[in-house]
Amino acid sequence: MLKTLLSLQGNPKAAVWTEPMWGLSMALVLPYLSVYMLALGLHDQQIGLLATIGMVSQMVFGLLSGVLTDKLGRRRTTAIFDIFAWVVPSLIWMVAQNFWFFLAATLINGTWQVTQNSWDCLMVEDADRKQLTKIYSLVKVASDCSALFAPIAAVLVHSLGLEHAARILLANAALIMTAKIIILYRWSSETNTGRTRMAATHGVSIWRSLAEYRGVFGIILRSRGTLFSLAIMAIVAAVQLVNSTFWSVAVTAHLGVPDALLPVFAMGRSVLSIILFFTIIPKLTAALDLKFPTIWGFAVFLAGQLLLVLIPMPDAGQGATPLIFAMLAGTLILDAFGAGMAFMLSESLVALHVDVAERSRIMAIQRMVVMLVAAPFGWIGGWLSATNRTYPFILTSVLLGLGILLTLIAWVPTHTHHSGEDAESTALPI
Repeated sequence: MLKTLLSLQGNPKAAVWTEPMWGLSMALVLPYLSVYMLALGLHDQQIGLLATIGMVSQMVFGLLSGVLTDKLGRRRTTAIFDIFAWVVPSLIWMVAQNFWFFLAATLINGTWQVTQNSWDCLMVEDADRKQLTKIYSLVKVASDCSALFAPIAAVLVHSLGLEHAARILLANAALIMTAKIIILYRWSSETNTGRTRMAATHGVSIWRSLAEYRGVFGIILRSRGTLFSLAIMAIVAAVQLVNSTFWSVAVTAHLGVPDALLPVFAMGRSVLSIILFFTIIPKLTAALDLKFPTIWGFAVFLAGQLLLVLIPMPDAGQGATPLIFAMLAGTLILDAFGAGMAFMLSESLVALHVDVAERSRIMAIQRMVVMLVAAPFGWIGGWLSATNRTYPFILTSVLLGLGILLTLIAWVPTHTHHSGEDAESTALPI
């Protein structure tokens, strides 16, 4: 991992080395966003509805992401849409007063699917394929660097209260994300594939480019590897949506953990994730065959979700007990490994199976389908949470079990035994 970090050049270096700024900005405040909504008077169903609306917005912009990335270029698209995706919503969240502020910010925040596509292309298109899993591991580690600054968020919440602290953290997020956008744009350059696609789409309308997606659908449907990686990404996206929306709600409102301790849990998970990504995870993912690492990731993530469900609720009027904190620590250990593996491998599988010449448009369709599949789980999670705040995690447990089953019966190798090329480069059986 360290060797890869120090040897990165060009766009992979620019993308990975600026990623800690995400941890210093958005990652500090996102764990608070759901309880911040609760503090401003929103209820569980509204929070779940916003999560679903956000997914629908992401689906629309995910469809457009391939066209925009090809026409504007990977570098320029990333700069423009990072502003819309993170800076503008942070400013709206900062001054939010009711549901409608959050609705507006959620709709605009959906543009992050555009920059996710363009940023992925910018980072990996000129990278060595053999480094892809390590690059995505480094991205996860870089985002977890927010752990070092989580105590600042905890002190702010403890001294100023949740609402005022969240507004300060959102202002900080807008400022640092603006700096990140400028630095990444300055350090990066357009990829070779990006320049080719910009030339090919010059003078072509967006509507004509969208119509050409019919041919791209054919490429996806003929590739078992692409379909498999799409299914894995959809499962991971649905689980992450439910967890990111309702984990903090369950921990504070159901288990009695004080709001000020939320960043401490985020810090613990991040530190564990960093340690695991520099020790155990590289050993598990060193082999060309990623089937068993994928199963391990889902299985450990599943164990963490089930443990969260089993934590006993404290008696009325009583705060979190030592047993609750001990069991939460267990869930953090399992989640740090399982969620980290699931994220890294789902992204890596997509990058390894995708048709290189049509990367941006295939990934745009993939992300649209992923959002379409995952979107209902925000509303479903809100409905379940209103009934019992552990129920959303029973839902995620079922999804992770489905991921294990899918990997066991439908796995498509990412490499041949004789080379580092995609196993589907010579044959695409359906």
